[in-house]
Amino acid sequence: MIGSKLLPPIHIHPILIIFIIISFVTGTFMQLFVILIIVLIHELGHYSMAKFFKWRIKRVMLWIFGGVMETDEHGSRPVHEELLVTIAGPLQHVFIYFLLYLNSFNSVQLVSIPIVDMVLYYNTLILIFNLLPIWPLDGGKILFLILSKFTPFQKAYNMNIIISMIGSLFFLLIQILMYSFNLSAFLILMFLFMENRSEWKKRYYVFIRFLLNRYQGHSGLNNVRNISVPYYTPLMKVFSQFYKDEKHFIYVTYPNKRRQLLDENDCLHSYFYEKKVNVEIGDLKNDYLEEKFSTLDKKL
Repeated sequence: MIGSKLLPPIHIHPILIIFIIISFVTGTFMQLFVILIIVLIHELGHYSMAKFFKWRIKRVMLWIFGGVMETDEHGSRPVHEELLVTIAGPLQHVFIYFLLYLNSFNSVQLVSIPIVDMVLYYNTLILIFNLLPIWPLDGGKILFLILSKFTPFQKAYNMNIIISMIGSLFFLLIQILMYSFNLSAFLILMFLFMENRSEWKKRYYVFIRFLLNRYQGHSGLNNVRNISVPYYTPLMKVFSQFYKDEKHFIYVTYPNKRRQLLDENDCLHSYFYEKKVNVEIGDLKNDYLEEKFSTLDKKL
């Protein structure tokens, strides 16, 4: 682990250790070293932007052709913040291109042409790889942010993981059928597939964390969205219609077509504080009204 006041704690993923061993055996350590430097610069781009927005950052995990910055802000920050933090990584590749461009115009080149060609090749390869629409790559994160603008959080997250698993298998199939077998590419794509398979198993807990952040007031809510549901709708079904970055007013419809308004905070309070996890929204509304009327009577 590497870390300092200026840098986050940096960990090396076990799969990267395998690649380091392979690089020593095959004599490709220089190529791997170049890749790791590019990946580190990429992740420091994410880290710098996240620190600018005062995110709570746990660590940076490095693995071949990419890395993951682990934070406590998953799903709890405004979309524009998450988008800027996400694209800050790929922007570092543009900065590397610029440095290579300056080096080529120096009368005395600081870096030899073979090394420049190697950096140029891997910088382009890593940039394209990280923009693939596969979670947790930057392309997958951008895809999730786009989906979350048009669909509720839970649906957007589930769709993103499914697309990522299909994408991993698709690119793995393309690599096997159209190119000669490459152990590194095979391991990377299998790793991505297994990561998304693990995320799929944890999807319910990710959604609960999203709701808990809203309940604790950690989410930035910019817009208002109305939700209309019949009185017999389960509470969790109502939560599944919550959008990222938006506050919800819930209109409960009863058999006599009477509609009553309920704020999302009341639903979240009942779920997390009062432990009413299996109630219907209509029952919750009645309980809420009775409590309000009881409090009002006492004051009168």
